[in-house]
Amino acid sequence: MIQNKVRRGFFAAVHAQMPWHHGPAPPCDVVSAVMVWKGMVIGRWWATLESNQAWVSPAELQSAAAPCSPSPEPEPLAPDRGGDTSAPSVRQAENPLHSSGGARIVRRAVELGVAVVQKPKWVIEKERARRAAAAETVWLFGLHAVRDALMNPAREKLRLVVTRNAADRLGEAIAAGGLEPEIADPRKFPAPLDPGSVHQGAALEVKALDWGSLDERCVVAGEAAPLVVLLDRVTDPHNVGAILRSAEVFGAAAVIAPSRHSAPETGALAKTASGALERQPYLRVTNLADAMGRLQAMGYTLVGLDGEAEGELPETLAGLVDRPVGLVLGAEGPGLRDKTRATCDRIARIPFARAFGSLNVSNAAAVALFAARQGR
Repeated sequence: MIQNKVRRGFFAAVHAQMPWHHGPAPPCDVVSAVMVWKGMVIGRWWATLESNQAWVSPAELQSAAAPCSPSPEPEPLAPDRGGDTSAPSVRQAENPLHSSGGARIVRRAVELGVAVVQKPKWVIEKERARRAAAAETVWLFGLHAVRDALMNPAREKLRLVVTRNAADRLGEAIAAGGLEPEIADPRKFPAPLDPGSVHQGAALEVKALDWGSLDERCVVAGEAAPLVVLLDRVTDPHNVGAILRSAEVFGAAAVIAPSRHSAPETGALAKTASGALERQPYLRVTNLADAMGRLQAMGYTLVGLDGEAEGELPETLAGLVDRPVGLVLGAEGPGLRDKTRATCDRIARIPFARAFGSLNVSNAAAVALFAARQGR
């Protein structure tokens, strides 16, 4: 609708400047030239409208055309050239695109477009990112992951593909999910999954869960001393899925990770979490250091895990039984980044009985959660 209004406004503005506005129709070649002119002007505005979705009134377009001078009248028919049919019988009118009036209309329209229509670049990028995030979907697979997602009323479900055998096993969950299943041949399973995915005959397309803000999920209320887990660039979905499972078992308020350079919500993560993804809040934040600062302002003590730290985890946590605690774990290999490490209140290591003291990050998270839960 916006484009139609702009088109009518442009046509009215340009047509009002033509010498035939109150006279007979122009020759066909002039009409073609003017249509090219209109198309160029409209195209510039239309491209801006497509990206910015803004509104410019026809009155503004009329004012853009106001200072323009009319195009010259077409010259009369040329005299008979004695049978020379190679020359045209009507002299071509001046191209409106090259006239001073046409140039002013185009220039003024572009000037108005920049001043009135264009949004700041950061606004456009933010809107595009929001639309892209809203359009993203996730395919969950596996009987446990699909069952728990179907039973989760907060999960937006889009498409369910199951084999006959899986449909029988998920009968109660399918009824609760309110989604009509597509019965598929197990030999030609149509869901767009990785060929190596062990789907067990069940796949569900969903929107990612919205767990709300960090302030809502990690609020310190009453005498409770919440426990949260922060992951610094842990990108393996299997590790994150296992950490979500441990976090649910030990009652963590949330698992927090940066939006970039971390494992997104995927089918592999959900399958490893074995249903915990539907119940354990998994928050993605723009900046992990900023989120750590907000938690500290809320009263949390942040304990970073590092295998080379001097203090041991049990002793470090012993004096924090009645305080909110955040356990900060880095990726395997790199560990905690310098900024993350510097933001932690304390650094500790998990004690080991022999010379080798390295644990998988998901195992380290489970041990740390168990130690932090003691005495709470």
